[in-house]
Amino acid sequence: MTLLENIFSKHLLKPSLPDQEQHHLIWDGLFGSARGLTIATAAQAAGKPIVVLAANANSARQFEDEIRFYADPSLPFMHFPDREALPYDAFSPHPDIISTRLETLSRLPQLRRGIVLSSIPTVMHRLPPLNFVGAHSFFLKTGDRIDVTELRQRLTRVGYHVVLQVVAPGEFAIRGGLIDLFPSGSALPYRVDLFDDHVESIREFDPQTQRSGRHLPEIQMLPGREFPLTPESIQHFRQSFRTRFEGDPQRSPIYRGISEGISPGGIEYYLPLFFETMTSFFDYLPANALCVLDTSYADAARRFEEEIKTRYEDGRHDLERPLLAPDQLFLNASALQMQLAAKPSIELAGVEAT
Repeated sequence: MTLLENIFSKHLLKPSLPDQEQHHLIWDGLFGSARGLTIATAAQAAGKPIVVLAANANSARQFEDEIRFYADPSLPFMHFPDREALPYDAFSPHPDIISTRLETLSRLPQLRRGIVLSSIPTVMHRLPPLNFVGAHSFFLKTGDRIDVTELRQRLTRVGYHVVLQVVAPGEFAIRGGLIDLFPSGSALPYRVDLFDDHVESIREFDPQTQRSGRHLPEIQMLPGREFPLTPESIQHFRQSFRTRFEGDPQRSPIYRGISEGISPGGIEYYLPLFFETMTSFFDYLPANALCVLDTSYADAARRFEEEIKTRYEDGRHDLERPLLAPDQLFLNASALQMQLAAKPSIELAGVEAT
């Protein structure tokens, strides 16, 4: 058997996986899209979730193209995307990104097999507690009795925006006996027809043409944001803000906005003020999840940690937009390494072609 045939057989057709004796492995000799084929092959045979952590967002897109090309379409595939904002940015993610992130977080703890893709900087962000998504989700079913005023308030409290016409996840519109809802995690919005105060039907519809599609017996409403806007959470935010930051909180548009039930841009960098505790991406993973690490994952973690520190120092003296310390919002490189060390993992070794 030639060297090329040996590599092909060893890595692509029967890739080795960590076990109790070998907790961490290295896959080398993978050129081009061979890494995508190897990951797809391993995920099909593993019987457990495989979490691929790319070095950055660009690398994650390359991984996704490669893996989707080779993977069986029936194999579950989820992408936990980056917020596409720099640390401490005053901008919030696009609704589509929020929707995908929340759908992934809702599915991760129960995932039995398949592939989850993310990047090192993305998983270094701290996340809401494990019970957040479930505690702020609910179902609407055909035949349910609905109080429209109460539903409007409930949707607002879990982060949905009322609009004239829904076009993006996290929006809803109420027009008499018609309620249009675009839940987080959904590819299409839904039109709920009411007969008096009962749900008569639930249908998908195209937001561009307004044409209705298939009927559904029920739909799940995930939260519209990664934080709640309930009276209790707003009060918790206000108290936490005053505790952490000195001076008059009314000078801050962040404090004033949340106090009025409005989500200011960049509010994601104040998530710890809504919760008693925060958690990480790794806490959402099933216990048997296996991590596949990009070649330069450690360097990527150190670079992101330095970027966080730099941006914090640049903005920490803004009294109108005070910043939370990095350790409240992010895992540092050492903490990330500890999380990875607790999981069985495979490192993709960089090999230069000769």
